[in-house]
Amino acid sequence: MTDQSLRGFLDMVQRDFPDEFVRIAAPVRREFDITSAVFELERSGRSPVVLFEDVEGFDLPVVTNVAGNRQLLAAAMGTAPDDLPLAYRERCQDYRPVEVVGDAPWQEVVLEGEEVDLTRLPIPLHFQVDAAPYITAGQIAARDPETGVDTVGFHRLMLKGKNRLGLSLHSRRRMYEFHRRAEARGEALPAAITIGVHPIHYMGSMAYHYPPQVRKYEIIGALFGESYRVARCGTADIEVPAGAEIVIEGEILAGNREPEGPFGEFTGYASYRSTENVFVAKRIQMRGDAMFHSVASGTAADHILVSSISREAEILNALRRNLPNVRAVHVPLCTVGALMAIVQMKKTAEGQPQQAIMSALGTEFYVKTVVVVDEDVDIFNLSDVMWAVSTRTRADRDITLIHGAMGAILDPTSDSETHTLTKVGIDATKPTGRDFAERLIISDEQRARVRDILMRAQVRL
Repeated sequence: MTDQSLRGFLDMVQRDFPDEFVRIAAPVRREFDITSAVFELERSGRSPVVLFEDVEGFDLPVVTNVAGNRQLLAAAMGTAPDDLPLAYRERCQDYRPVEVVGDAPWQEVVLEGEEVDLTRLPIPLHFQVDAAPYITAGQIAARDPETGVDTVGFHRLMLKGKNRLGLSLHSRRRMYEFHRRAEARGEALPAAITIGVHPIHYMGSMAYHYPPQVRKYEIIGALFGESYRVARCGTADIEVPAGAEIVIEGEILAGNREPEGPFGEFTGYASYRSTENVFVAKRIQMRGDAMFHSVASGTAADHILVSSISREAEILNALRRNLPNVRAVHVPLCTVGALMAIVQMKKTAEGQPQQAIMSALGTEFYVKTVVVVDEDVDIFNLSDVMWAVSTRTRADRDITLIHGAMGAILDPTSDSETHTLTKVGIDATKPTGRDFAERLIISDEQRARVRDILMRAQVRL
């Protein structure tokens, strides 16, 4: 039986990848130190899990960058890093019913009434532009007030007071719709915020294209390859992960809007756009030795890698329904893990790249640029992709513009009122049916030979 908790993942990292776990014993401030440390590590080419043992003024340690390393996520899934989207795609469709357990470690400490105080949690202030400290690893669970089916997912949470959080539901997906339905009845939406769960939970929570009666927990179980273990909290019998560190129970108010933001979003810009919802906490439960989990915000891999992988899988799944010759999909982190998709295919007929472009844009509305390349192009190497765009694309024939398409609210180029924009498709494949310039290649055997020569010459590679 898999240890489905955050602690189970941290144990795996320390055991199998000790160089990818950094423990910081020196005191740090919750203002800026935690997130900026992650960015400094990224600048040096590293993305380890980081545990801050001493956050000034707080009792709980903070763990971050849990989902910032593709190798670690692949290891948790038992697959190779490049195969993550395919493994994600295949497993997500094997829904597993949940297992409800009676007792959970997060039930050890219970705070209610006047004891509820969110300011006691070491919630980081990530960037100078942020309006307040933000919970960024909070997974919110709630039920559809009409069907009773639950969902769970990320939503940014701004600290407003002892029991009050600002909340934005700008993704316009299920949680937004659940709240809209409750509000139409004049009712608040009961909800629970979970902090500190296994990164496979985060990967499953990012799945978007699945039947309405399917629960996110059933998809998370599919990724684990076994039933996901959950426990009921006291709010509307909402079920949350049994292995969580902290659970905050409460409700998203109806008919109440308050300023929320700005916040340093995944785009690398300060976002002032928000649905301005309000969450009121009524109970906090946690482990006796709880850790506070934070996701580094902005363009940190910790913030965008999981969404990048899930988008790769969702687009790959959609494309292969009609284009089995599609080989792979990559959504690069440098395009904030959302705004560009690169599709690799073995083109057998003209028009296939355009079909792939339309399907990809129709699958994931965050994506606004799709580039289609041949199978000889390494989609994980943007230099290779740009070489193909530069040498195989004729602008008058191979670039497609789609005007007035729905974009992401947080994309600063989308219209501030309608959130629409122009999307772009680029066919960077060679034409079929006629000779095209032959690409220069160096064989794998020759590469191995010269690497051996260089190594014997003590040249560092």
